[in-house]
Amino acid sequence: MFPSSPARPLLLLSNGTAEDLIGARLLSHLGRGAQVLPLVGEGRAYAGVPGATRLGPTLRLPSGGFPFGSAANLWADLRAGLLGTTLGQVRAARAAGRGAGAVAVVGDAHALTLGTLAARAGGVPLVHVQPLLSAHYAEGLGLRGALRELNALGANLPLPSELALARRAHAVYLRDAATARLYAARGVRAHWAGSFAMDVLPAPERDLFPLTGGRPVLALLPGSREDHRESLPLMLRAAARLPEVTPLVAWAHGWEGVTLPPGWRLRPEDDRTAWAQGEGASVVLLRGAFGAAARAADVAVGTAGTANEQLAGLGVPVVAFPTGGPQFTPGFLRRQGRLLGEALRPVPADPEAVAGEVRALLRDGQRRARAALDGMTRVGPGGALPVIAAELRALLTQRP
Repeated sequence: MFPSSPARPLLLLSNGTAEDLIGARLLSHLGRGAQVLPLVGEGRAYAGVPGATRLGPTLRLPSGGFPFGSAANLWADLRAGLLGTTLGQVRAARAAGRGAGAVAVVGDAHALTLGTLAARAGGVPLVHVQPLLSAHYAEGLGLRGALRELNALGANLPLPSELALARRAHAVYLRDAATARLYAARGVRAHWAGSFAMDVLPAPERDLFPLTGGRPVLALLPGSREDHRESLPLMLRAAARLPEVTPLVAWAHGWEGVTLPPGWRLRPEDDRTAWAQGEGASVVLLRGAFGAAARAADVAVGTAGTANEQLAGLGVPVVAFPTGGPQFTPGFLRRQGRLLGEALRPVPADPEAVAGEVRALLRDGQRRARAALDGMTRVGPGGALPVIAAELRALLTQRP
């Protein structure tokens, strides 16, 4: 049995925007203090979590946490201090591990490595929450596809080094049942208890009916990464070609970050609502209303990671196109397509192509039904985080 006591806190490591959201929601279910070490960005998701104490150096990566998405991403991150900050985080993880009652990791192999070092330093159990890998990423990939995506090799399938660390964990929770079976077959104490993405989907934040008036709703999801500077203008131009829908932009940034097509103008109404106007169209941008926009949508256009998955999990088909990065590159789009199946509809980065696919989905109920079934089946329902929190509470309260 591991030496642990209620006085020793949980140490939680996470490495990414979505991972921080999952970690913060996990702590809200845990209901007790914890030390958190966000490895990418500033860990803003933890700011409102009672009892969460942030540790260690933080680094805002130009790639947004995708250093291996391209050579340019990696070089930019190295120039921003990736190696030095990583070494500092290793030291912080080991030091915090010595005083922890258990270690939880939300993230990829890199986060698992640091979490393993922390757990060993403290002689405490480790629970790994792996929200990134999926067995679906390997569906139909083949040798040629794998060679084309060498930079995503460790994201398409777990590498032997990650599996070796995972076998030493007390428990590993995976994003879907197929991936849990893959890990279990390789000797890992693997579990699937529900979708992390659906666990962190916010409840509706506001009533959108005054904006939609009962018309079909097109949710536009430029995402939280810098891809939005390229994707939002294209989405707005596509929306201008669809007068039969009400387009809603789920916006994750300040109004100063809005990039408009030439000839368009932005009219902020308040800190939550603004209007982008051009080409005879008026498109509303909503801040802090992703949950409401997601549930109102009939179809979505997205260049996002978790947000695309959440819409698919709700049964909403998502039209997607590639950007120049840092996240939603052609390779990322291919991988997300294998993950979501019929729920993701890839098209060229062209307003006419995007509008045409949206219109085709709205007119074809059978296609929407197939997309809904694939999305809800592959993403699955929520429910994992309360289960994981209960397991962590048990580890933190057990006696030698």
